[in-house]
Amino acid sequence: MRVLLTGGAGYIGSHTALVLLEAGYDVTVLDDFSNSSAESVARIEALTDRSVQTIACNLGDLREAAQALQVIDFEAAIHLAGFKAVGESVKNPSAYYRNNIVSTLNLLDILRAKNVRELVFSSSATVYGVPQTERIDESHPTGQGLTNPYGRSKAMIEQIIRDVHASWPDFKAVLLRYFNPVGAHESGRIGESPSGVPNNLMPYVAQVAAGQRESVKVFGDAYATPDGTGVRDYIHVMDLADGHLAALQHLEPGVATYNLGSGIGYSVLDVIGAYAEASGKDVPYVITEPRAGDVSRVIADPSRANQMLGWSAKRSLDDACRDSWRWQKQNPEGLQGRYTVAE
Repeated sequence: MRVLLTGGAGYIGSHTALVLLEAGYDVTVLDDFSNSSAESVARIEALTDRSVQTIACNLGDLREAAQALQVIDFEAAIHLAGFKAVGESVKNPSAYYRNNIVSTLNLLDILRAKNVRELVFSSSATVYGVPQTERIDESHPTGQGLTNPYGRSKAMIEQIIRDVHASWPDFKAVLLRYFNPVGAHESGRIGESPSGVPNNLMPYVAQVAAGQRESVKVFGDAYATPDGTGVRDYIHVMDLADGHLAALQHLEPGVATYNLGSGIGYSVLDVIGAYAEASGKDVPYVITEPRAGDVSRVIADPSRANQMLGWSAKRSLDDACRDSWRWQKQNPEGLQGRYTVAE
């Protein structure tokens, strides 16, 4: 079975591609490489001793994407391509709506034209808005009280996919609501390689631990949490990749929704402390103003995925910090730099 992986050269995409290849699937990566590197595909091939079909293409351009995929046969798609930074979406909302929604509409049109009826969609816990419960399950309201355009774009896409299924009953879709992916592959060969200033916490902490940045900016310390900093559910990226495989293997007619998270909440200061322990380095931080679009606490209830997919998060925050630090040491300049096995 061949799987089309949009955004497959990115952070989550590369780890998902590796898991699919190891499970015996063939993989076609479609990516515009605007925030990723072809080097990640080369490293996946080296790690798995498998070849990956790669298409450099802008999924936001229907004509370009349809032409690129016209002669490519695949049986399912995992849609990861999209912009993903909450803060950036607040500053540039039109870019987020245009990129995330249009690329999905184009993919859905292409799937329908090719009669490809299986889709796994990379959604987000941001669709829940401000949490109304201590732990969030899939019955929690979505689309209400959303605090940022990124989350709104994901909520809109979820509805679009449901509407497509209503008009195409044979269509099978799974919506995976991610919490906070962290860590890297245990080899240190693939990991998160942000361009410029990282938008996510752990790669920023990693660069501070490595001496590349002076200190971590902690956005607010007056939230209603034990230490005043934001609490999040952090999931190891390899557990997240395993979740995509499980979802693909359990596709059924209709639209199913699953949380992919650990079910455990950690504060920003918890993460900084765990990373300092894993790296053996000081990780200085400064408290700054709260960031627009952030909420105080977001923790998953992953029970449905545990029961229905036979999936659960097996790796801890400490594992994620150790794997991230290994990646950081061996790839101080990210995928654009030279890989070095650090002592």
